[in-house]
Amino acid sequence: MSASSSLRSFGTALRTLLVLTVILGILYPAAILLVGRAMPAAADGSLISDHGTVVGSSLIGQDFTGDTWFHPRPSAGKYDALNSGASNLAPTSTDLAKQISDLRAQVAKTENVDPAAVPADALTASASGLDPDISPEYARLQSARVAAARHLPEETVARLVRKHTEQPLLGFIGTPTVNVLELNLALEHAAGNEG
Repeated sequence: MSASSSLRSFGTALRTLLVLTVILGILYPAAILLVGRAMPAAADGSLISDHGTVVGSSLIGQDFTGDTWFHPRPSAGKYDALNSGASNLAPTSTDLAKQISDLRAQVAKTENVDPAAVPADALTASASGLDPDISPEYARLQSARVAAARHLPEETVARLVRKHTEQPLLGFIGTPTVNVLELNLALEHAAGNEG
């Protein structure tokens, strides 16, 4: 290879490096930053406040226990954001099968339904263990228990579930979901208005 050919190759490589550095090191990160700033949740971190007090995030699940609340999906990390992650049990794991069987029996007893009626999201944790949403089916399954515990008409609770059911993006990307924190806050306000 001649010296002029090597010099041309070096020049081409250097120009390519500079162009890619500008595109991938400056323009792309700037574009991502602008898109992130334009998203509504990015401005406040998706924090939810109730009467001026931050009570949680619409993007991170938290535990609710007791009959007066809608319950979230199970969490392998006990809803601890620092311990986020799945259980890593394989689909063929006997431990996982036992956990699901035990949860199915527990949810069926709590909600007073046939075990076959318990939806999958009541039995399995999400990959992060912090999923803030449940399916509308799981929310409807819990409605009778919550209404009875709060002495509210079942239709009031069912209306809240319908109102807080988010449809898939563009009508077909994803599945309908219900944010548990937002639904429980609305439930708390509805109970205050009924009393």
